[in-house]
Amino acid sequence: MVPLVQLRHSPPLLPAQSRRSSYCSRHRQPNLDPVTSFSRHLCPSSQSCPLALPHPRLRCSSSFSQPPELIGDTVELPLFPLPLVLFPGTILPLQIFEFRYRIMMHTLLQTDLRFGVIFSDGGTVAPIGCVGEVVKHERLVDDRFFLVCKGQERFRVLNIVRTRPYLVARVSWLEDRPPPPGSGSASDSADLDSLASEVENYMCDVIRISNRLNGKESKEDAADMDLRRNLPPTPFSFFVGSTFEGAPREQQALLELEDTATRLRRERDTLRNTLNYLTAASAVKDAFPSSPSST
Repeated sequence: MVPLVQLRHSPPLLPAQSRRSSYCSRHRQPNLDPVTSFSRHLCPSSQSCPLALPHPRLRCSSSFSQPPELIGDTVELPLFPLPLVLFPGTILPLQIFEFRYRIMMHTLLQTDLRFGVIFSDGGTVAPIGCVGEVVKHERLVDDRFFLVCKGQERFRVLNIVRTRPYLVARVSWLEDRPPPPGSGSASDSADLDSLASEVENYMCDVIRISNRLNGKESKEDAADMDLRRNLPPTPFSFFVGSTFEGAPREQQALLELEDTATRLRRERDTLRNTLNYLTAASAVKDAFPSSPSST
């Protein structure tokens, strides 16, 4: 895999306490793990966008009243194209103000509270996205909406049903492929757990060195960080992908993979490249410490 540092001409991944991509630059969700976002070094020129802002006065949504329209193994799903990638299990705050998406929200709040978040880049949309379930919402007097959504299952777009007033597509659900028949399930499970632990170790090292470079004291030793929190390998692989903010194309590639081991290996390689970059940067900083400015 070509390292992100070669693709973006910048540090591939740096953990931080920074903004959630360009969408929550001044409104961070409280009580998030220190690696739920990666630093501004990934997207130093990102501009703030009003599409996704959290809001303190949100209420829980009511339960679903109707399921999406099912035909065979497919479903019609309204789509919300965004220049970001939503992963299963992750939280996405949004502010809905565009007229067509306000229409969509009125429909969703009366029927099913799920819609498809799909990565849009340069006017084109990706073939695979993730369902966002509205877990909290607030409707304002000017008909804008503040939402908190949680990523659910992934989907594949089969065809576009209509484009007005908003995109609706027929989709099928996407899950990681099970191990091939005849393979040792216990052995496969152990290998996945070992791979997930390796990815977690790389994440801890990246956080530790990044904090050191940024002059921040680590509150706990890297060996004591519990980033996985007993997550099984597949949900953990989605969590890791969600931290690669500032690299949405790489995130989209991870979302589209249908094999947990392949996803974890790709994340491991990315984190290893990042660790090598940070280690070199740390060595340079130690060799050439900045001198105090003269007065």
